[in-house]
Amino acid sequence: MSVSLWCDEEGKDSQKAQLRAQWDPSVSGERVINRLLLLEERYLLSPLYISLIQGEPHRREQLTKWVLEVCCECGCEESVYPLSVALLDRFLSASLSLSISPLCLSAACILLASKVTGSEQVGVDNLCAVANFCFLPENLRDMERVVLATLQWDVAVVTPHDFLPHLLSSVERERVGENGQTDRDDEAFLSTLRRHVDTLVAMCVCDSRFLGIPPSLIAAAALNAALSGLGSKVPQLGPNELATLCQIDLVMLQYYTELIEGALVERLRNGLREGKTCPEVEKKHEELEEIVTERASTPTDLREIDF
Repeated sequence: MSVSLWCDEEGKDSQKAQLRAQWDPSVSGERVINRLLLLEERYLLSPLYISLIQGEPHRREQLTKWVLEVCCECGCEESVYPLSVALLDRFLSASLSLSISPLCLSAACILLASKVTGSEQVGVDNLCAVANFCFLPENLRDMERVVLATLQWDVAVVTPHDFLPHLLSSVERERVGENGQTDRDDEAFLSTLRRHVDTLVAMCVCDSRFLGIPPSLIAAAALNAALSGLGSKVPQLGPNELATLCQIDLVMLQYYTELIEGALVERLRNGLREGKTCPEVEKKHEELEEIVTERASTPTDLREIDF
């Protein structure tokens, strides 16, 4: 009997009864955050790659937007998108050359990310279909092997999404009353907060200005921006607490919070809605509008933008 360690996704599409374990609050806190802070340092991108991309960011942003559309269309979990882009950036940072088929490379990163962090992986045939069959299944599997070889099979990259459950649990503790339970208002608040933070993180992943920024700083700044945007409904978890949890300088946290807020307004002013065929991607842009609308300090003219 031949034995292989290769993860073969054939026949997996029919297995729909795949479950993800529930969040375990005991596996959280400063100990886990400190571990993630140590791990994120090994996945930092090369300064040369960052300077090259930021000098001409349009090509990367096109790929990251396509990755977002594919993740939404395939029903991937929120964690798959940032990991897919992280793998794409790490591959390009290591090789400093774009593949002959950029879409095939991006699809290979989505395939790997769905295997690593998703509870249900994306099928090869689905990825070929959403790319209008510009590459074949065997091409995608070959590209997957190339990415794995280039990254030396180290694909469990730390992303901003890895920090969010631990940071949000700190917010939840502030919302919990003396009886240790949350009411409906608290649950609604936490649900809205999580949705806003996920949307802001996705925006940062797509924006090349945030390339090379530690994931912990992006997660903390996105959460800080979302909390400040909710105005009087925010719990007593301020920038000082976030900076302490993520071991970040308070000035840096405030700077990137303002940068995220500026990028949010800029995207809505530019009306980045052209070519949005996927309803889930359209929903992301509607959430961006909602975040701006709910900000206590949002000027009236921003709430009246006609898209």
